[in-house]
Amino acid sequence: MSQSSISVFHSKALLTLFGTRDQHLRKICDALGVRISARNGEIQIEGEAEAVATATEVLERLQAHADRHETVVSDDVDRVLASVEQGEAPGEHPPVTVLKSGRRVHPRTPGQAKYIDAIRQNEVVLCCGPAGTGKTYLAVAMAVSALKEERVRKIVLVRPAVEAGESLGFLPGDLQAKINPYLRPLKDALYEMIDYDTVKRYTEADVIEVIPLAYMRGRTLNEAFIILDEAQNTTIPQMKMFLTRMGVGSKIVVSGDITQVDLPPRCRSGLVDALSRLRNLDGIASVRLTRADIVRHRLVQKIVNAYEERPKKRR
Repeated sequence: MSQSSISVFHSKALLTLFGTRDQHLRKICDALGVRISARNGEIQIEGEAEAVATATEVLERLQAHADRHETVVSDDVDRVLASVEQGEAPGEHPPVTVLKSGRRVHPRTPGQAKYIDAIRQNEVVLCCGPAGTGKTYLAVAMAVSALKEERVRKIVLVRPAVEAGESLGFLPGDLQAKINPYLRPLKDALYEMIDYDTVKRYTEADVIEVIPLAYMRGRTLNEAFIILDEAQNTTIPQMKMFLTRMGVGSKIVVSGDITQVDLPPRCRSGLVDALSRLRNLDGIASVRLTRADIVRHRLVQKIVNAYEERPKKRR
């Protein structure tokens, strides 16, 4: 048997670390087979030497996470447990500062940190990954940060209006009303980082545009941060058209999930083509996020796993 201890500065920090009704504590104890208790401002960990060392590192990383984010949720515990057990280094990455007062966005997985670093260091970034990996959210955060620091003069958020089995013609309203549902995820990400009145003011002043891909034809955008979301639903000519809109002082991020292509059969995805065609060009980076980078509800990762597993052969 071995024993270890971690200092805790105040009871609020302990509550954050252990979770409501000690739910985080129970998860760690069950996963590692250790006993954990708190007394006299210290967390005591008892068990087999290797398990105690692992539990100590998990708790220390969660404590550092709580210091940065002021909260620890169940998914954070799962990610840290998996990271420590797989021997991954914790890694410290600078946060992305956005326009809401005091709001900062932190990468929560090594894959997300790599994605942010790629955006910082390259003019064009192509990113693919499953749902819930933060592809759109982190790109929008980087765009807002660039606008805040006056590295760009405007943000352009773009999406192809491709129908996932539904028909635009049957939706009520005029063309803008039909298109709005396709642009809503981009707007939702914006409202997380910029208050509503500022978004409205920037939109009216043309500092922020949220538009369908078709509206990009014929334009040249200088000093702009341009994001193409759901890029798996572009054709090869559409992708070429989009990428060549880039002007002086601009940055482009293209993101999508190549497992969810809604194009007609035998129509090659522009994102799949670009990942292959552009992979060796200087100034262009490709980032592939995986199921390990999913940061939504813990069930999202299980759902993605279930859909990606090959069906078992019937006996």
